[in-house]
Amino acid sequence: MKRNTIAKFAVAAVAALTTSALATGAQAESTLAKLKDQGFVQAAFANEVPYGYVNEEGRLTGESPEVARAVFKSIGIDQLDGVLTEWASLLPGLNAGRWDVVAAGMFITPERCKQADFSNPSYKIGQSFLVSAGNPKGLHSYQDVADKDDVTLGVMAGAVEAGYARDAGIPDERIKQLPDQASMLAAVRAGRVDAAALTSVSIERMAQRGGDAVERVKDFDTPPEAVGYGGFAFRKGDSALLEEFNTKLAEFIGTEEHLALVKPFGFTEANLPGDATAKELCQGG
Repeated sequence: MKRNTIAKFAVAAVAALTTSALATGAQAESTLAKLKDQGFVQAAFANEVPYGYVNEEGRLTGESPEVARAVFKSIGIDQLDGVLTEWASLLPGLNAGRWDVVAAGMFITPERCKQADFSNPSYKIGQSFLVSAGNPKGLHSYQDVADKDDVTLGVMAGAVEAGYARDAGIPDERIKQLPDQASMLAAVRAGRVDAAALTSVSIERMAQRGGDAVERVKDFDTPPEAVGYGGFAFRKGDSALLEEFNTKLAEFIGTEEHLALVKPFGFTEANLPGDATAKELCQGG
């Protein structure tokens, strides 16, 4: 990422902190009314390709920001300003008032639903591993890692994959938490971990960037509980904003415009969320 791009989003982060200082106590006006009045929304992202990231031109893009832009525009909020942060800070920053929404492709889980309110999902997706070329350890599932005492798995700090790994019986000492995709790719290339776990679309993009030294496990066995549904996180109490967002999101998802918008990021009709709702997912359904 270019130096001026980093500086741009650092300034946005400072602005978000300033905004949070004004958003204290019981809100005199709803967040929805405030955003419509000011004409922009601040959306946090964690620079994870293809969900929410800054491209070579310095533009915030990815499945989540692009869908958010379209939905907020239909609400009457034309501008979406990105705020870059680490994955583990997305929800704490939201609740501190530093941004208005998390647009990072975040999976909707019961644990996260305790911290924030989620929109209905915009996509569903399975898992995969990034491994060294040829998959020398023969890893095709979380269970394969659990069964091999000499295998270490890399996961993104704060993401859901650590939970999937523990559920499969992988001990914590063989789970290496890493801050971002770049660190995960570097760890696999250097042999510091034997595999890195993320969604299949993210792993495919990492494999493309990693060259001949790495590959995506294409015949990965995703357990049913690891099929994730991604949505947008809002502060608890911003019910009017969430309700309006869900209404416009339902009108948009699955349209030709939507499918064309997310196609460049590797999403197809197979990734449509169907009838899944945030309420069901928050209850563990």
